[in-house]
Amino acid sequence: MYPEYILTLSCLDHRGIVLRVSGFLAEHGCNIIDSAQFGDPESKLFFMRVHFALEDDAMSDELLRAGFGSLCEDLGADGALHDAKRKPRVLIMVSKIGHCLNDLLFRYRSGLLPVEIPAIVSNHMDFYQLAASYNIPFHHLPLEAGASESAKLAQEARIIELLDTHRIDLVVLARYMQILSPGLCDALKGRAINIHHSFLPSFKGARPYAQAHRRGVKLIGATAHFVTGDLDEGPIIEQDVERVDHAMSVDQLTAIGRDVESVVLARAVKWFVEHRILLNGDKTVVFS
Repeated sequence: MYPEYILTLSCLDHRGIVLRVSGFLAEHGCNIIDSAQFGDPESKLFFMRVHFALEDDAMSDELLRAGFGSLCEDLGADGALHDAKRKPRVLIMVSKIGHCLNDLLFRYRSGLLPVEIPAIVSNHMDFYQLAASYNIPFHHLPLEAGASESAKLAQEARIIELLDTHRIDLVVLARYMQILSPGLCDALKGRAINIHHSFLPSFKGARPYAQAHRRGVKLIGATAHFVTGDLDEGPIIEQDVERVDHAMSVDQLTAIGRDVESVVLARAVKWFVEHRILLNGDKTVVFS
């Protein structure tokens, strides 16, 4: 019955932060639904996520946000106040391998992933019919193999235009097999998630599952991470593995790996849109 919010903040750790935040919420007519916090002894930073309801009808959204801004300034904190009912807007990018895209769309349609997906972008046409079946606009932005730097930047300019037009909160690289420029990576800092097989950097390049099969690996897995200018080196959000054995073929390893990739990416996206992920330097804090 009451409007709900999710508060996140990070700042240098010191005594009294929880008291200040909980006191602020109480003074502004709010009731805490759940709260989580973590102090990192290495970075000396404190992280907090609070889900709360605004129960005072006399307290407006504008006043609440203004008060929270003042609190963050006093604490020297990087903070955000999210409407818990608003569904973040997600743009999905994909190339020619569609298992992650298909999984995300199913979760979206089933109500398991609380997002809006106003656009799908691809450098190939393979999944335009899949997008149409979900009534989501499909944007084909081709990029020829060996394309010049100017051609890549022109394609990325169209991507940026879509991000602005659709007010995108999160970009998901669901097996999008193009390297983003440093400029686009910087523009998307903290709001672009990629999925890759966790063999990296051990098995780089084409056909990683075939490489793993030749080496006789016993575990395969996947990693979801934030996108940065350092290829596949961004802060890790989620990882998982599955045990395999010598009797499995390359196709079997690939199928298992794709299942793991889909689940790991879906978890990372869900945690992002629920505002559970906070950046901690080159790492993340993920509140369950």
